[in-house]
Amino acid sequence: MSAVIELQDVRKTYALDGVEVQALRGVDLTVEAGEFVAITGPSGSGKSTLMHILGCLDLPDAGRYLLNGQDVNALNDDALAAARNRTIGFVFQGFNLLARTSAVENVETPLVYANVHAAERHRRSAELLNRVGLGERIHHLPNQLSGGQQQRVAIARALVNHPALILADEPTGNLDTTTSAEIMDLFDDLNRRDGITIVLITHEPEIAAHARRRLVMRDGRLEH
Repeated sequence: MSAVIELQDVRKTYALDGVEVQALRGVDLTVEAGEFVAITGPSGSGKSTLMHILGCLDLPDAGRYLLNGQDVNALNDDALAAARNRTIGFVFQGFNLLARTSAVENVETPLVYANVHAAERHRRSAELLNRVGLGERIHHLPNQLSGGQQQRVAIARALVNHPALILADEPTGNLDTTTSAEIMDLFDDLNRRDGITIVLITHEPEIAAHARRRLVMRDGRLEH
């Protein structure tokens, strides 16, 4: 297997009200292709900062981040944007769907930026919505879908560019217990059956238990 993620002594410091806050204090992490990893930890431990760096939404102050073998610090803004769109699929707690846009059009959005032809965009998006159990609701708007169904749309959107990595940030945070279990079963299936690499951030132990490897963030450090 090859490494999708390699972090080497990654550090990040923020200035907060004139005070330096060390969010990450030398994080090392390797995630191989096909792994399912959960990262837990208390509020303020550095989980969100780590997720931003993994998602190329922020850059480390020191250390190295290799994404699919590419040194992220060496990428310009356009290359970073391309990495976010093509290499990484994001699933957030708040779904982040376009309110006046149908499920299938929401899923198509990353393909628009990738300049994929309209017919191919629709085919791939409808196929993925069927894969996540929403084949009969592809033309529904987000407000016509339950929270769990909206998250399934978000997962389909994350998958549509065939990314090397899915980053899921508290993906069940807005869902009830039963719906959370259904969404985690879907992640399990995507990982086991399709071999998709998943890194999940959560504060809920029962959600983290679905992962094959569990790590804990404390005070800006990752405990292996």
